[in-house]
Parts: sequence; structure tokens; C-alpha cells
Amino acid sequence: MNFTFRQLRLFLALAEHKSITAAARACHVTQPTVSMQLKELADAVGLPLYEQVGKRLFLTEAGEALVDTARRMEDEWAAFEQRIDAMKGLTRGRLRLAVVSTAKYFVPSLLGSFCDAHPEVDIALELLNRDAVVERLRHNRDDLYIMSIPPPDIELEKHAFLPNPLVVIASASHRWAQRRRIALADLADERFIVRERGSGTRLACDAHFAAQGFAPRVRLELGSNEAIKEAVAAGMGLAVVSRHALAAPLADARLVELPVAGFPVQSNWWTLYPRGKRLSPLAAVFLEHIEHTARTWYAQRQAQPSSTPARSKLLRSPR
Repeated sequence: MNFTFRQLRLFLALAEHKSITAAARACHVTQPTVSMQLKELADAVGLPLYEQVGKRLFLTEAGEALVDTARRMEDEWAAFEQRIDAMKGLTRGRLRLAVVSTAKYFVPSLLGSFCDAHPEVDIALELLNRDAVVERLRHNRDDLYIMSIPPPDIELEKHAFLPNPLVVIASASHRWAQRRRIALADLADERFIVRERGSGTRLACDAHFAAQGFAPRVRLELGSNEAIKEAVAAGMGLAVVSRHALAAPLADARLVELPVAGFPVQSNWWTLYPRGKRLSPLAAVFLEHIEHTARTWYAQRQAQPSSTPARSKLLRSPR
């Protein structure tokens, strides 16, 4: 069976974009070139690799098997190149990360210091909802993954690197904004604005409320922390969010963190990858970097004083 790396990379682009035109654009070649190279690849395999149904393109069973094989080959070759660079005293290459959306509040800081230390490294960052990150994880699409609730049905290597406290927030005009102690039962008549089902915050929040025998009255489900904070600031209800989603110090004077019993709910951010996966040298360097840098970043963030008067009052000793 004869094929070239170029053909495999074109086929991987086709599998990702589900379009010959888009694959050609992504690989900076002409559409006829892609069609010709993929025909030669299919002839070498001896089976069709994809089929067109209307305007949609679907991989065949042989195509799906080839995608898995091609990705492993590409990963092995990239790891080889990185090992050779390491022997030469160089750290360079391409690092692929898939990260859940809430991590956008701290990942850029950690990536910035890594890029400063390793200017020859290119970062391919996918910022997605949790379900999409889990899907990429199942197919081993990236070097490393960052999320707060690892999927329990996948065998993983997991590294906790950063606390992820979940807190209750309210509008600064809420009648309890100045309260210093609130029982969870006091929230029974409050309306809640929650993340979409499947998000890490929603999973952790639902588990905590279930353990406490508390059923929140849900007014809205929203797909982003920014939308939730705007809705809370407008007085539409309370919400549970990661403290990382709030600036430190809490910059938005429209919001306060409520001192609800049982909160903050303590969880962690994890860097993870499939068990048995051999990390590339670059991924191993990044994993070590993020574990050390995150501790320093978090300690500095916690040391920053709050600039929001309402939140300062909330954090005094309870009555």
C-alpha cells in the first residue's frame, strides 16, 4: 500500500472540514489537487474513503479507520521531530490544546508565560464547551485537555493544577447583598440562572445541590458566563459561577458574592490526556510548566485585595 504524508494530511483536513474546497483552502492547495491526491489514496487503500450525499460529505468505515491511523502517524512524527530538537537543545514545535470555555479566564496568562519561555513553540488552542472538548478527547485530537469535571467513562491521566471554587453571585442591589451569612434553605424562593446542561459548572452545581437536598428554581439556562453575569447584574436571579469568572479584585460593582452556607464548592482544574498516551516532549514540558506556574498565579491572585465595597463587607467575620 503506497501513500505519502501529503496525502494523509490532505485526508485529515478533509475529515476535519467535511469539504474538499475547505480542505484545499486549509492546506493552501487547489481543489483539483486535493481531489487527485485523495483518489490516489483511495486507490492505494482499495476502498472508498468518503461519500458525498447531497451537499454533505461522510467518511466511510475505511475512511474512519484511516483517520485514526493517520492521526497516530502524524502524532508520532511530530513527537520524533520534537525529540530530535530536544537533542539539539531546542524546544519548538506545535502544541495542541483543547480547553473548556470557563478556562479562558486564566489559560491566556499561563500560555503567555510559556510562550515567553519558548518562543519557537506554536500553540493551537481550541476553546469549546465541555461536550466538544470531551469529544475531541475521545478521539485523541490534541496533546492535552483542560477541564474541571473529567469524564468518568474514559481512562485518563489527570493532573490537578488549580483550585476552582464555585460561588453564588447576586446583583449588588439584591436585598441580601449586605448579608454576612445565608443558609442554603433561604434560597428556596430565589430564581437561578444556570449554565447549560453538560457544562462543568452545571455538573458540579447540580451534584452539590442534590447532596444538600436542595432544588433550585431555574429561570434561565445560558451558555456563557458572560451572559450569566449580565443577567444576574440585571436582577434576573442568582447564579453559581467559578470564582475565576469574576475579576480579582471583583471589578464589576454590579455583582456581589453571597456568603451562602456550603459555598464555595471546592473543585479543581485538571490537565488530562488518555491513559496510555505517550506525551510528546513539548506536551511534557508544558504540563510541567502549567503545574508550577498556576500555583504562583493563583497565590498572587488570592493576595490581591478586593476593590468592591459590597464584597469586602461580605467577607468580614459573620455576625
